[in-house]
Amino acid sequence: MKYIVGFLRIFVGIFFIISGFIKLNDPIGFAFKLEEYFGPTVLDLPFFIPYALGISIIVVVFEVLLGIFLIIGYKPKFTVWSLLLMIIFFTFLTFYSAYYDKVKDCGCFGDAMKMDPWESFGKDVFLLVLILIIFFGIKHIKPFFNKLTTTIVSLLSFIACLGFAYHVLMHLPTIDFRPFKIGNNITDKMIVPEDAPQPVIEYTWTFNENGTEKQYITDGSYPTSTGEYVGVTTKTISEGYEPPIHDFSIEKDGEDFTQDILTRPNVLLVVNYNLAKSESDGLVAVKQITDKAIANGYDVIGLTASGPDEANGVISNYKLGFEYYFCDETALKTIIRSNPGLLKLEKGTIIQKVHWNDVDQLMLPKVDKPAPKVVDDGTAHIVDNKVLNKEQFEALELSEDQIENVFVFKDASEVKTVIDSINVADGKNYTSIVKFVTKKTE
Repeated sequence: MKYIVGFLRIFVGIFFIISGFIKLNDPIGFAFKLEEYFGPTVLDLPFFIPYALGISIIVVVFEVLLGIFLIIGYKPKFTVWSLLLMIIFFTFLTFYSAYYDKVKDCGCFGDAMKMDPWESFGKDVFLLVLILIIFFGIKHIKPFFNKLTTTIVSLLSFIACLGFAYHVLMHLPTIDFRPFKIGNNITDKMIVPEDAPQPVIEYTWTFNENGTEKQYITDGSYPTSTGEYVGVTTKTISEGYEPPIHDFSIEKDGEDFTQDILTRPNVLLVVNYNLAKSESDGLVAVKQITDKAIANGYDVIGLTASGPDEANGVISNYKLGFEYYFCDETALKTIIRSNPGLLKLEKGTIIQKVHWNDVDQLMLPKVDKPAPKVVDDGTAHIVDNKVLNKEQFEALELSEDQIENVFVFKDASEVKTVIDSINVADGKNYTSIVKFVTKKTE
């Protein structure tokens, strides 16, 4: 028993240190996961949501420390009891999530390793068994060092954990496990291979046949039945392939600009997942760095999940020189753990990624900005003082008998004046004019 407990204290201790450190590396990400657990669809504990970040830091620091305490033998009773209570709680939580299908990823290992709820529950049951063995063999846990050294190691570990947590909060995670890490191309991470597994969905159709409800199960095709349709339910048998980046898009006024922006060189993205929660000092820093980026020839694009009115208010209040586009909030939270945060892109590839505290680290040398593409709308056809484009004019199908006069502008300055006024009024770029006067019908 002595040797079993000796081995297990090292194994479980290392496991808790690794698991805790991964989350300590990204406490904001773990806080987002806690918010999901506290939400109405899981535990329905909304009063904890404002404190999610604080709870996140306490939990992950405690998890790392318990692993260290177990290995060095610091306060064995306190350590083992704490481990036992923690694993019992997490076992209940993962079972609840798995059984009721509440949370798809437990967040046990952050973004480093995804685990579905049943896998996570199995992992917690395994750890619970190991910790119970340690619990019943607690008398075999002896400190590796003398009392003073053990206390000093424990205190230094606590200080190191707090210092590391503060560092990643004020900057960014030291290790980035997400698909939006530096060097990745966003477009490439959105591609679904042609031979990728497709989702398998089971459809259960219900029909009323002669007063009795009868069910048909298909893969999506409508079943043959003489009865009256009642309803259909679906069940996902297999999720199929999901690309690493699957919920990212850049939209404005209902138009999708994703591929346009991801193919541009020299782009600076400003990410604010929620403008109401953005830090004021961060927006001031964004103003300064984006002014420099614009002056140096970069396209600056803002991304937010907030509404246009709120975005326009922030632009006005901070005198920002760029516009905000819409993007899904979950995607923005995944992109960068800073609100606001900044990414430098080169044709969709992430070159730099910084917290607003580190905007001075952005490298923004002057670049040649490509001339904007000018769309030539061709000839403006003015028919009885109404401006029509080529397609609209041809749709009239005017015959020679219907045309009384064709007016040709001879004065070049007059032509320019008329074209400019039409272009400004219609938002077009016509380059020539033909004016028609039709015969009046009696």
